[in-house]
Amino acid sequence: MAKTFRPKARRPRGFEDRSASVIRAERALVNAASQVYERWGFEPLETPAFEYADALGKFLPDEDRPNEGVFALQDDDEQWMALRYDLTAPLARFAAENFQDLVKPFRRYQFGEVWRNEKPGPGRFRQFVQCDADSVGAAGPAADAEMIAMACEVMRAAGLKDGEFVIRINDRRLLDGVLESLGSADETRRMRVLRAIDKLDRLGLEGVELLLGKGRKDESGDFTEGAGLDADGVRTVLGFLDAAQAKGARADIAARLADSAKGAGVAGAEALSEIDALLTALGVSEAEAVFDASVVRGLGYYTGPVFETELLVTPAYPDGSPMQFGSVASGGRYDDLVARFTGQAVPATGFSFGVSRFAAALSALGRLDAADAAPLVVVIAADKAQMAGYFAMAAELRAAGLRAEAFVGSGNMGKQLKYADRRGAAFAVIEGEAERERGEVQIKDLKLGAQLAEAISDRDEWKEQKQQFAVPRSQLVQAIMERLNRV
Repeated sequence: MAKTFRPKARRPRGFEDRSASVIRAERALVNAASQVYERWGFEPLETPAFEYADALGKFLPDEDRPNEGVFALQDDDEQWMALRYDLTAPLARFAAENFQDLVKPFRRYQFGEVWRNEKPGPGRFRQFVQCDADSVGAAGPAADAEMIAMACEVMRAAGLKDGEFVIRINDRRLLDGVLESLGSADETRRMRVLRAIDKLDRLGLEGVELLLGKGRKDESGDFTEGAGLDADGVRTVLGFLDAAQAKGARADIAARLADSAKGAGVAGAEALSEIDALLTALGVSEAEAVFDASVVRGLGYYTGPVFETELLVTPAYPDGSPMQFGSVASGGRYDDLVARFTGQAVPATGFSFGVSRFAAALSALGRLDAADAAPLVVVIAADKAQMAGYFAMAAELRAAGLRAEAFVGSGNMGKQLKYADRRGAAFAVIEGEAERERGEVQIKDLKLGAQLAEAISDRDEWKEQKQQFAVPRSQLVQAIMERLNRV
């Protein structure tokens, strides 16, 4: 006989299932950021998951495979559509499509799933959530400084404290000036140089040096072609990086960069000087935001100031080993993206963070307490013939703002109480035949019971505790609310 085909239960590589606690943590983070964006005058926007492939452009970090970096399909009109790989390219399409009707600057924020058809790895997923804020039609360093100041507020709203994060700021035109002086300013080479530098924190100077030259083979044997700079060019770029990471006050660094800037770099140094003055006026301290000319960002559409947010506090795994999160948020100016559609210059700047990565870091630091679910109450179905009454109890509890459910599975009272325990319920409500005849319900305080189980070993002392008590049926909601308010 032919065997029945049974598919293997497995996830595609690079995609993950998210549990309730992870989802709540991510929602808490998005809500905190959204409240900041609203206070700063930004409006929500939602764009579709699919865009036409030509509208997305070729701005993926994986420059060597621009057409393979997205998940694409052909529509019935033979046009290629692709799942969005970020929220910025769809914003540019929206702004261009609705340009005449938008109040400019157009200030929007958005959060949602994005997809990248890239090689998955530890902490590198093909599907993840981003949360962005952008100003379209905003020219000049003032809009960039505002984004950086708002990013600081998002970090604080997320639960980070003084000294636990720093925003590193640069202007990509500084390096463009260096490349112009080397005669290496063609776009392909420029992007390979930028992407090599963007890997400095992960690969170190030695790895960057290889990527600036002929290329680098990673541990898996995959080879990444380099920028092809000669030995003098590599030394010049590495020298720039060494000087770029010098410490000091923002104003001092901006002045030094202005003295050494060449070509396009002059405008970059001037922008940093103005950003410093504006950040100071906004109350953003030297500890919160610093200048670091080694920050370049890997995406190809940035045209001016760029910035990254780095955690200065390192959470640890249970074995004590440090968790590495790298940059948890970033942003920058992209003045040419809308112009791809309109043919006219439309300045824009924005800020973005990966929700999953940032939420994981905050959870590891214990900074997402607000993500805890509201207390759950489980109404035990002691008598299946009385389900209508149990549903009525759960409805009353929900009407009072509590999470509540009547047990609809199978099993005796012991199994149902075990279910409530495993769900992490705060209370179980029990109404058997005896309680119903007396017009009462039993309330079992499961959280208190768990605490007593750990703290009490004497049986008589255990009996004295009130982890289970009876109340009139009419006082069910009031009794549970009083218990919760007592905590």
